[in-house]
Amino acid sequence: MRLADEVCEVCRLGAPQVEKEEAEVLLVEIPDWSIVVDQGVSQLQRVFGFSDFLAAMAFANRVAELAESVGHHPALLVEWGSVKVSWWTHKIKGLHKTDFVMAARTDNVFRG
Repeated sequence: MRLADEVCEVCRLGAPQVEKEEAEVLLVEIPDWSIVVDQGVSQLQRVFGFSDFLAAMAFANRVAELAESVGHHPALLVEWGSVKVSWWTHKIKGLHKTDFVMAARTDNVFRG
């Protein structure tokens, strides 16, 4: 099954974080994403490029709709010509498999 087609699980407090080995396997399917650590929290991050601010905003709004549909929300930084998307699970202060699923779905939104 493709990562983007997997079911998003509702994450609960104490749910296990994705281990390094599993993350490496999952990243193969979303190669444009990187794992970054921000204030001690691992996050999936990608910067998407656009021709102008309105195109970037439109993409950010589509990602917001996607996020709202599953109740899992990223950090979005919209600037002229780019949108930085960061996925992580706040409840566990790190990465859950759902973050990888949502990153793959974000790629699908970008591809249209």
